[in-house]
Amino acid sequence: MSKRTVLAAAIVCATAIAPALQAEAREIKIVGSSTVFPYTQAVAEEFARSGGKAPTVESTGTGGGMKIFCAGVGEAHPDITGASRAMKSSEKELCEKNGVSDVTEVLLGYDGLSVANSRKGTKFSVTKEQLYLALAAKVPADGKLVDNPYKKWSDIDKALPGQEILAYGPPPTSGTRDAFVELVFHHVCKKSKEGYWADQQKSLDKAAFKKAYKGDCTAMRTDGPFIEAGENDNLIVQRLEADPKAVGIFGYSFLFENQDKLQALQIGGVEPSMDTIASGDYGISRPLFIYVKNAHRKVIDGMEAFIKEYVSDKAMGDGGYLSERGLVVLPAGKLKEVQDSALNAKKMAAK
Repeated sequence: MSKRTVLAAAIVCATAIAPALQAEAREIKIVGSSTVFPYTQAVAEEFARSGGKAPTVESTGTGGGMKIFCAGVGEAHPDITGASRAMKSSEKELCEKNGVSDVTEVLLGYDGLSVANSRKGTKFSVTKEQLYLALAAKVPADGKLVDNPYKKWSDIDKALPGQEILAYGPPPTSGTRDAFVELVFHHVCKKSKEGYWADQQKSLDKAAFKKAYKGDCTAMRTDGPFIEAGENDNLIVQRLEADPKAVGIFGYSFLFENQDKLQALQIGGVEPSMDTIASGDYGISRPLFIYVKNAHRKVIDGMEAFIKEYVSDKAMGDGGYLSERGLVVLPAGKLKEVQDSALNAKKMAAK
């Protein structure tokens, strides 16, 4: 019987031979969100410093990570995935279909979606509606949706800079992209008080309106002003340094780590910060997660200890080393709840 077959059997059956395999088992494998990546990498480094085997951490994007994570149980499949949004129902179904039926969801904390440019560029403030008009593939005009005509920020509002719209952002596989569309585009379309989307809401029932905005209020521009920059947010930072007129979309942690190079655009007059994200005053913030494959806990060497390190007070707590990297930490009561769930392998409820 191959090692892979033995490992799979140990995981599925949880037999007494699992402890004997731990000494031989591969390192912990982690995939997922580029936003969660630096936090997981920090925990991995701390874990290795304390004597654990260094985990392999790969930035695949939230959607890509879910696809890999949910592909199956056993040595060939990752143990943990990071996500900058909650797992979707379709992803839960994929997990279940492939035997990944026991998963723990761990809420890490919160992150703001930053829109930023180089410190050499013009600092300005935008509203969610202005971001939608700048970056959506189709926008309302004369009672219908048309291909986005706006070329300059000042075309949207004369108070904005008279420079070409150019934004670098994440691809469709990214949780950051999902969150941006949900928190900016969908928010604007659902909350419009007048114009095309307000008329749609009045004329359609709830289900039809949801289908309409999910379909027509989701796509990013493909005519030049928005450029997909891959899953590596550091590449966006480099491009912004090279072009002061461009803006980038990424998690707050990357802005936090590059404050000497970048400045945030205010959203509705509010600057992203630990305080404004935690309070909800900053309008585009989101929760961050890791998902743990519980069938691997007793088989993969060091996995239980790694999870314990990840959810520890010194990592996720107030003043912990993850907050030093930009994570907006959970309130003490919520943190305790999350720690208990993670350490006790609480199974995530099915939708």
